[in-house]
Amino acid sequence: MAKRSTLFIRIVEGKNLPIKDITGSSDPYCIVKIDNEAIIRTATIWKTLSPFWGEEYTVHLPPYFRTVSFYVLDEDSLSRDDVIGKVSISKELLTAKPQGVDGWMNLTEIDPDEEVQGEIHLQISVLGERDLPRKLCCQVLEARDLAKKDRNGASDPFVRVRYNGKTYEGTVVKKSCYPRWNESFVFEMDETLNDNLLSVEVWDWDLVSRNDFLGKVLFNINMLQSSQQEEGWFRLGPDKSKHSQYEGTLGSLRLELRLRDEVVLPSSHYKPLTELLSQSLSPQNNILRQRASPYNAFLPILPERQQCYQLTNNAPPPKLPCHKLQGNWPDLIMLIDETTTAESRQEVANNLVKLFLGQGLVKEFLDVLFKLELEKTRVSAVAGMQYLHRLLGPIINRIFEDKKYVELDPSKVELKEAGCAGLHRQQTECDVLQQSSNLLQSYMAELLSSILQSASYCPLLVCQVFQKLFLRVQEQFPGTEHRKVKFIAVTSFLCLRFISPAIMSPKLFHLREKHADARTSRTLLLLAKAVQSIGNMDTLACCSKEPWMVCLQPSIQQGISQLKDFISRLVSCHQTEDQDLDLQTRMRLQCGTMEKEGFLFLHRTKDKCMPMTSPFKKYYVTLSKDNLSYSRTQHSKKSSSISLPKIRAVEKVEEKCFGSANVMQIISSEDLCQQETLYLDCKSVNELNHWLSALRKACSHNTNMMSCFHPGVYKGDRWSCCHQKEKSAKECPFQNALKKQGVLLGCHDKSLHAQVVYLTTQPLSQTFPRRVSVDPEKVQVVSEWAIPEFSTTLRYPGCDKTRHGVTLQEWYDPLDPDLEAQLIYQHLSNIQPTMREKCLNLRQQRGLQEEDSGRDLKKADGLSELFSVLQELHEAHSVVEEEERSRNKNIFLEIQT
Repeated sequence: MAKRSTLFIRIVEGKNLPIKDITGSSDPYCIVKIDNEAIIRTATIWKTLSPFWGEEYTVHLPPYFRTVSFYVLDEDSLSRDDVIGKVSISKELLTAKPQGVDGWMNLTEIDPDEEVQGEIHLQISVLGERDLPRKLCCQVLEARDLAKKDRNGASDPFVRVRYNGKTYEGTVVKKSCYPRWNESFVFEMDETLNDNLLSVEVWDWDLVSRNDFLGKVLFNINMLQSSQQEEGWFRLGPDKSKHSQYEGTLGSLRLELRLRDEVVLPSSHYKPLTELLSQSLSPQNNILRQRASPYNAFLPILPERQQCYQLTNNAPPPKLPCHKLQGNWPDLIMLIDETTTAESRQEVANNLVKLFLGQGLVKEFLDVLFKLELEKTRVSAVAGMQYLHRLLGPIINRIFEDKKYVELDPSKVELKEAGCAGLHRQQTECDVLQQSSNLLQSYMAELLSSILQSASYCPLLVCQVFQKLFLRVQEQFPGTEHRKVKFIAVTSFLCLRFISPAIMSPKLFHLREKHADARTSRTLLLLAKAVQSIGNMDTLACCSKEPWMVCLQPSIQQGISQLKDFISRLVSCHQTEDQDLDLQTRMRLQCGTMEKEGFLFLHRTKDKCMPMTSPFKKYYVTLSKDNLSYSRTQHSKKSSSISLPKIRAVEKVEEKCFGSANVMQIISSEDLCQQETLYLDCKSVNELNHWLSALRKACSHNTNMMSCFHPGVYKGDRWSCCHQKEKSAKECPFQNALKKQGVLLGCHDKSLHAQVVYLTTQPLSQTFPRRVSVDPEKVQVVSEWAIPEFSTTLRYPGCDKTRHGVTLQEWYDPLDPDLEAQLIYQHLSNIQPTMREKCLNLRQQRGLQEEDSGRDLKKADGLSELFSVLQELHEAHSVVEEEERSRNKNIFLEIQT
């Protein structure tokens, strides 16, 4: 059972932003933070007060996150970036609106007293008996992940405890966001107070200026009477918000967000639902294929559908039919279609496509999908993204690297941008137009050559979609006067909805890390226009609308001929599943080859202190499904590698350690004593989070992941983050004991928030009778055990908790069959009342006839089985939720106000 939170984020645009540059404009970009941890940085939109980003992200989060914040900043090349404002959205608001949040939101001024983060570890107890004066004892143990208020990248925190009119202050811990105080404060209790509040505040001490607020926690002591003593970690909250004088004057952002909390049960719970849905697509039951008109199936995506139908039938095109249940299998898929709202239809169809990929029934489902007019489903996103990258990657990279000035419209030619043609010779407008035409024809020739060659590696799923589309339109329009229609049916999707959008916005299709600048963007737009003209298969229409495109007419005409050749080869080829390895990887629905590679700066430590100078060296890093390796160049011999099962943590490093905010650490170990740390320095926050996500997902099945870590480095004789002196675990006393047939066992101790190792020299069968015997020469690591009576405990220190659950979803991530089944179950649960009402109305309208009684009974049994499966899943979820509530019940959380 896994509890997951998935947040869909779309940063659309901004408007009315304030002027931050002397040019009378700004260079805005956005930073997205989850609980004050930066996970996304958008591209910078230069010289505008109304930027458009249009960037989409899917973030997987732990269910206990609190807020998501959007910071808008103005990028400056010579000084620190200016902060414009922010938008904060709480998890409660997202949970209250399951359909999502979509709209314009005003930017607010950033109040330092509200920019708090971190947690504090407290123990609160009541001392004394009823007949004696009682005292309240507040023990402040430690804090973690505090806000950085000083220029050195840290803070100087101290605590201020208030109760019943008295205030105590603790000692100051210098240069640390992970302080350890271990201080106690005792107050005389006053039980007559109605508002019996205890306040624990954390402040940053400053010598010259006023102290900075770091957060506070309030407790109602009246609710502590029954428990007498409680201990735990508490999130620091902000002070009371102040009214901003700039409210409504900082501009606004248009955002789209949707939070999805899912409790995914084990696979066995979803097996009946998956089998029931698969039965509805079995060939012997699929009678629906004989009923739907091919014209109706593709009516919405034929660009000339109305004109062609009028020429063929001398009548206006018919309206789309409303499919009705006729007692035919697959009535279950039809019932889902008829009871699904238009807003969620595309998402449900996407989930079904992914689910049937694992069952080998995607071809049958696509046939039903077309007939039920779910043409908006992006089925090509599953198999087509790798094809798109291989097809467009080289030409897009060439355009970005060339950075040539290209312009065909004479009214937009800027000779200053074009530069000089030779020594002391300025280019004329005619020179610029001729050079631009030659460049675009060169780009088009390379792109069309790549398209023709792609027929051999086009994914099987994409080929099948195009083949069905081509043949059905050919059946509907067999006349010679309509011979172009079957090609237009394919090119209208391939060129207009697939290739052209990727050319115009390569970052949104993960072809480039950053958006194009103005010059490159214009080149991409002109190339996309040429591709659209080829897709429309009409050179005259293009030239009549934009006459300056006439210079490309010969290349466009040649491209139309080549594209027809490509489509003919594509729809006539018959690939086998063995030839389509990329699609096979997707269809297996297993943890595929999560490859990622690129140049990074690395440094590796092994039980030694960090040098004072920068130790990083440039390596080419490759992440495969088995290990993380690196070498000097892309094709040279590997310098070293780390096996993924040996990785214990993948986390960020404090900025003050190396002077960079984009450094991560990979902690690995052969056993539970000796640890090695590999530091990776990334170029940007986006590259950092992409590598973090890829490594965390690759290590998601590791059993010995650490629960805490040090975000600093070990310099001299202590950690830079919390000033602890121990570097790793205490001295391992079991090195010699292992030779005496000792057994080592390890797990996560929740009370210590650390990795704990227990050692016993007794035989395994005596100490752990439930465990099978193992080779005494080897070490066995397990996750659950009974603590031996006499054992040595080794604590692996760490001042911050790990964040294994925070990852970014990538287009190449392997599919999760259990998650897709859970999403289908949730949708069916929401529409269950509508489904029941629909079935009841249809049965009352038609009645039971003798000749159809067997078929109706079969259909009734199938629907009854579906409702029964949904009820069983509902009961399983109820059991899990009850166990979760009982396990997480903590009275100490109730006293926090």
